[in-house]
Amino acid sequence: MYGGLPEKLRNALLIQGVIAALILLAGAAIAMYTAEQDVAATALREEAAYFWEQRAANPAHSAPDSAILHGYVLPVGASPEALPPSLRVLKPGLHDLPDLLVLVEQRDDVRLYLSYPRSKIDRIAVRLVMAPVLLAVLLLLGSSWLTYRRARRLTAPLHWLANEVRRWDPRDPDTSVLAPDKLPGDAGVETRQLAGALQRMGDRTRSYMHRERDFTRDASHELRTPLTVVRVASDLMQSDPDLPERAHRSLARIQRAARDMEAVIDAFLLLARESEVEPQREDFAVRDVVDEEVEKVRPLLAGKPIELSVQERASPELHASPRVLGVMLGNLLANACTFTERGRIEVVILGDRIVVRDTGIGMGGETLKRAFEPFFRGDQANPAGRGMGLAIVRQLGERFSWPVHLESAPGQGTTATIRFSS
Repeated sequence: MYGGLPEKLRNALLIQGVIAALILLAGAAIAMYTAEQDVAATALREEAAYFWEQRAANPAHSAPDSAILHGYVLPVGASPEALPPSLRVLKPGLHDLPDLLVLVEQRDDVRLYLSYPRSKIDRIAVRLVMAPVLLAVLLLLGSSWLTYRRARRLTAPLHWLANEVRRWDPRDPDTSVLAPDKLPGDAGVETRQLAGALQRMGDRTRSYMHRERDFTRDASHELRTPLTVVRVASDLMQSDPDLPERAHRSLARIQRAARDMEAVIDAFLLLARESEVEPQREDFAVRDVVDEEVEKVRPLLAGKPIELSVQERASPELHASPRVLGVMLGNLLANACTFTERGRIEVVILGDRIVVRDTGIGMGGETLKRAFEPFFRGDQANPAGRGMGLAIVRQLGERFSWPVHLESAPGQGTTATIRFSS
């Protein structure tokens, strides 16, 4: 799982620990610098106060001089040659030199110089500040690690649940893995509630999908029987030589409607199949399917000044389902016949595609964008269009890897292309 919850928890706690450690270290540096000044300055002032107290009791009392603290006493106006060079120009006050912290005080005619080596100050500051800070950083990192381990144990059931749901087949989810007796023993109340909700949702989804697929399949099969009766009966009536011309026209309309319904049923049957179950494949010539579909739509052009022609620029043969190609091509041809009032309709067979080109009303840009939407009709004035033909063509094309492309302009006709997969 990309960016799983345990990983995100680990990263969040790691970032939190690093930020806290950096803040502690920055605070320690500031505290150490402050401690250096305060501790050393306090020590120098206390030592100076003690010197002046002793000096008042004994004017001959010498300046302090130890392994850390060095002092110098210089009468006012005397030559500073006895002082180290870095102290000779200093005025009374506290001075922060690169390697020394120096306190200069003057009382009456005597000036006292006290110096404290910075290296000693640094060691004192480290003992006073850095050691506790480093201990605090270690405790913080340890606390973050323990928090992560605890959080990981708490989120482990949720992580397990996400992995189980991720492995579900969307068409047939196996919800039995979320049964209460199969949940991890440390799953909390929230995880059990979520698992129960997902199990119920998965069961309902599977039931809906099975019911929809079964309904589509059963309804399509059931509709075939009355359609067959209508088609056979209309064919028998058409063969009656004594039938009036008006009745012949009505029967022709009945037969066209029956053929349209059969095409829709064929499409629904193909789309109702599982995606892994393909229709039976066979070797066939594309021209044979084209000729069959062209003959089916010729009655739609009765009375229209339209030339319907087939141009065979190549003779491709496919190992696929001729029914799929027939349904797709039949819908494109039916659209061309419906929305073309005069001119021509051409079916061009190329090596890797079939092109259906007409001189009909065409489509504008906005209509072309929505042409494949179910039940969308670009020409509302034409009652013949059902708005399903192009939607079926696209779905079949996507299902069987035969993409469909449309080009159209208002008043200039439409060109539809079915490209065969390699």
